[in-house]
Amino acid sequence: MVPHLITALSGPINELEARVLESTPAIERWFRLEWMEHTPPFYTSVDLRNAGFKLAPVATNLFPGGFNNLTPEMLPLAVQAAMAAIEKICPEAKNLLLIPEEAHSRNTFYLLSVQRLMRVFTQAGLNVRLGTLDATIKAPTQLTLHDGSELTLEPLVRSRGRLGLKDFDPCTILLNNNLSRGVPQVLAGLHQQYVLPPLHAGWATRRKSRHFQSYEEVAKKFAKLLGMDPWLINPMFAHCGEVDFTEASGLECVQTHAEALLTKIRRKYKEYGINEKPFVVVKADNGSDGQGLVTLRDAKDLDEIARRARQDGAAPVGREVIIQEGVPTYERMNDAVAEPVVYMIDRYVVGGFYRVHAERGTDENLNAPGSSFVPLAFAESNQLPRPGAKPGASAPNRFYMYGVIGRLAMLAAAYELEATDPEAEIYD
Repeated sequence: MVPHLITALSGPINELEARVLESTPAIERWFRLEWMEHTPPFYTSVDLRNAGFKLAPVATNLFPGGFNNLTPEMLPLAVQAAMAAIEKICPEAKNLLLIPEEAHSRNTFYLLSVQRLMRVFTQAGLNVRLGTLDATIKAPTQLTLHDGSELTLEPLVRSRGRLGLKDFDPCTILLNNNLSRGVPQVLAGLHQQYVLPPLHAGWATRRKSRHFQSYEEVAKKFAKLLGMDPWLINPMFAHCGEVDFTEASGLECVQTHAEALLTKIRRKYKEYGINEKPFVVVKADNGSDGQGLVTLRDAKDLDEIARRARQDGAAPVGREVIIQEGVPTYERMNDAVAEPVVYMIDRYVVGGFYRVHAERGTDENLNAPGSSFVPLAFAESNQLPRPGAKPGASAPNRFYMYGVIGRLAMLAAAYELEATDPEAEIYD
């Protein structure tokens, strides 16, 4: 089963699909050359939105959960990609320490994702054990999943410049913890081991605006390669410094940028004959929790929306914010809104799934706290396009196109991490 597009405005996306398919050799060569110059993040998931007239990433996660939502058929791809990644980083590795989110240690859905990750890296030929940043865990602790299986969380052991567990010394430390509360002291100064992703990929230092600045650069290069308008794959954005909705401070910056952005989107809609009312999304510039999103269709509505958001406790508080072009999703599964999420390990697409949500609208976040989205695994591989199929009619071709846009976002993350690396060598 594949969600269907319910908009008549599918012309531009079908043209994009046709152009991507006919340019596959050039696209794959372009990616190969880019990966010769840049190091991909260790693993990545990318949330996409397909509006029929536009296909763009709206979030790029460098500490992805949700691996349990991929089909078992996608497991061999993930294992091979994991083997390639480890071989490149630490070919002599035999032990891998996986550090999950301590806040989700009782969330069975998240633990299923951790279990799937452990399986992937075990089958890639590594001894994998789980360490926890939770200081209250002093001894190996069993966590029972709803299928009756168990995971063992163990307390971390720091000795000089290395981190491990009791009787377990890993070459590589894999973080599945986004460090939104800062970098724990126990992870600092580990120069004898590989820490992946690097610490500056965590939300304590990472900013969405910096990522989408890098994505804009990547999208322009890619659009030039294909001879197309980069707007078709790039969500425009703006950034504001400290904004506090509870104190109503910094709202002038948001209002000014929102109005300018809405004006730009209206121009694009007019250019492409899109008879829709544009919107922008205001969200915290760091973090992946989906909280604090404010949707604006008119900048004048900001004061009222901010007042309501303050009452609901749903507004970004005292934080930098990004104002991003809203991309509606017009994919449907049984009348429920659906959006694709693409998963990658190293530079390879390993699979994906749809978030399907019956209670949300086309312009709403499907990954909000408390949302009851249903995962629908991609039915077929992202890497097996079918040339010659009618644009818009082939699921493999749509998935391949999603994989291309997902890889563009992953490449942008590589640019971003290089630009923000605190230990980067500076050449004059």
